[in-house]
Amino acid sequence: MESDFEWQGGTAMDAVGVVCEFDPLHRGHERLLRRAGESGRVLVCAMSGNFTQRGGAACVEKFARAEMAVRCGADLVVELPTPWAMATAEKFADGGVSLLAQCGVKTLYFGSECGDTDALWATAEALLRADVHRAIRLEMGGGLPYAAARQAVLERETGLGALLAQPNNTLAVEYLKAIRRRGLTAEAVTVRREDGGHHGTASASHIRALLAAGQEAKAFALMPPQAADILGREMKKGLAPVDPARLERAMLARLRLMNEHDFASYDSGGEGLYRRVYRAVQEGGSLGDILTRATTKRYPTARVRRMLWAVFLGLEAPGEDIPYVRILAATEAGRRLLRQMQDAGVPVLTKAADVGRLGPSAEALFTREARRTDVYALACPGSPLPCGSDWRRTPTMI
Repeated sequence: MESDFEWQGGTAMDAVGVVCEFDPLHRGHERLLRRAGESGRVLVCAMSGNFTQRGGAACVEKFARAEMAVRCGADLVVELPTPWAMATAEKFADGGVSLLAQCGVKTLYFGSECGDTDALWATAEALLRADVHRAIRLEMGGGLPYAAARQAVLERETGLGALLAQPNNTLAVEYLKAIRRRGLTAEAVTVRREDGGHHGTASASHIRALLAAGQEAKAFALMPPQAADILGREMKKGLAPVDPARLERAMLARLRLMNEHDFASYDSGGEGLYRRVYRAVQEGGSLGDILTRATTKRYPTARVRRMLWAVFLGLEAPGEDIPYVRILAATEAGRRLLRQMQDAGVPVLTKAADVGRLGPSAEALFTREARRTDVYALACPGSPLPCGSDWRRTPTMI
């Protein structure tokens, strides 16, 4: 992946990277990190902060998850801010790719169900064509939801429509589209998932379900020992597992204070979704009820959930570029890369108090992110941390 930044002395930065959530980090993630680490280059992870792409709060806070990553093979973990982390798959992938490009990443590693890089590239290239885009819109005009319309058109054009029926293939295609759109050159390496897929017994969603059911031992058994130890430590401190249900009344209060015009102002409410969500809020007595009322074939549950969280957290639309690279954790090799990034003029943020030096857009984004962390703390099982914790935390260095 080609970056605009250069090493001191003129040698281009050269690292490998992964876009991730690690919610929490499991053995499939460890396998991906190990595969990327076999390159012998510095391994950078662009990781979601405290909120994730499915629409919800991560089960463990971001610094603990970043520590899991560096204990399991990563060298540097940087934060993907909430507007990108909780966006559509397309914007999530674009944010992650742009963040890794700033870190000098030239090879992107990612998991997929198919394990076929050529097929993924062919799919990405097709979806970037203007005629394919028009055909998808035409199918949507006939009543098909976006995902089904895209799959149908792709099947006609390339015979690869079934590939997009699986979530990691879909996300992989979005990474490749982001590389092309940004004019980056990159080697893309996919690692085939062998853990039963998104809903398999080794998936992050399954581990979260075990934690919610109080089956910690079973959850730990699906994680690398280093990651399980960190999760256990956070649980003993009353900081995990985070349960978004603890925020439900606060979310309902926020939603009920808004009128239809307020909902329309959110980027995630496009194509008329804001009207449907507003009506559902007026009629629903719980978040589950609102989701049920607002969800249709055109507006899938995940999209509705992301909009509800966007409204609750006051999320701005994700911009073209992320104004800083916030460091969450690093090894010695990661710290060497950091020094070279700083020498090259990359807007690295290690100490929160220094964010003002990176310009007004960086300071404004970080201030909003810090407030969202204060809200996230209210979903912890123990007594919530006081406000301002994001301003006080420093990266984990090992």
